[in-house]
Amino acid sequence: MDGFSAQERAAMKQRAEELRAEGKKGAKKADGLQQLLDAIAGMDPDDRELAERVHVTVSAAAPQLLPKTWYGFPAYTNADGKVVVFFQHAGKFKYRYSTLGFQEHAHLDDGDMWPTSYALAAWSPEVEKRITELVRAAIA
Repeated sequence: MDGFSAQERAAMKQRAEELRAEGKKGAKKADGLQQLLDAIAGMDPDDRELAERVHVTVSAAAPQLLPKTWYGFPAYTNADGKVVVFFQHAGKFKYRYSTLGFQEHAHLDDGDMWPTSYALAAWSPEVEKRITELVRAAIA
């Protein structure tokens, strides 16, 4: 995968413009999306590719989550503005892998102990499927 195509980038920019045209709330959504896309664009190529795939997957699995940046990372919030899921790229702190993380507003509780972050080293159909499942569970 080579990340977003020119057509996908154009469609996202067009959607941001549509949201701005909707008024104050739409402009806020558009600004959050633009900040997220700008954060992704500033990443190293390997991190950028993973972040783009995460963005597409989260957006498809949970369109009600709103994109924004959180501490400079791509993140997705619920209707109350609380971060549910975020992507921390490896290059930010020179880690050997990126991380997909979930905050306390994600509904992933499972007994007295459960994971809240996942190492993400490469993209595959299995990774996409697992992220889709986790995001859907997080918003259930």
